[in-house]
Amino acid sequence: MKIDLPKIIQGGNHHDQRGSIQFMNDFDMSLVKRFYCITNANTEVKRGWRGHKIEQRWFFASHGTFSIKLVRIDNWENPDKHGLITDFTLTDDEIAVLHVPAGYASLIQSKSENASLFIFADHHIAHAKLDDYLYDVDYFVG
Repeated sequence: MKIDLPKIIQGGNHHDQRGSIQFMNDFDMSLVKRFYCITNANTEVKRGWRGHKIEQRWFFASHGTFSIKLVRIDNWENPDKHGLITDFTLTDDEIAVLHVPAGYASLIQSKSENASLFIFADHHIAHAKLDDYLYDVDYFVG
C-alpha cells in the first residue's frame, strides 16, 4: 500500500516598479471544496490533535508564523501515542503550502501574535462530522 507523505509546495514572488505578486503555480486547487481561516487568541493556544481518515488538507500562513505538527494515525480508535511527529513551520515570509494527505492528525499553534492560517479541504462541510477524529493536545508524545 502506497503511503502519501506530507509535503511542502513551494511558491514564489515577483517584484517590479508596480509592486509585487506572490504566486502558488504548483498548488493544484481542483480538489478543494472549501476553505477556512484560523487566527488563534494567542501563541499559547494549541488546536488538535485533529485527524481525518479521508479528507486531505492544505495549509497556508497568510500572516505570521505557525507550527503544524503531524502524526500518521495507525489505529483511529487507539492510535500509538509514540507515533513519529513531524513539525512543519509555515510563515508569511515564505510562500508555501503544506499538503497533508488523508490519514494524519494535526496540532496547530501560532508562533506569532495575530497570525492567520488558511486551511483548504477536499470535502464539503457536511462530510466533516463523518471524518473527524479528535485527540487530546497531550496525547502524542513522539
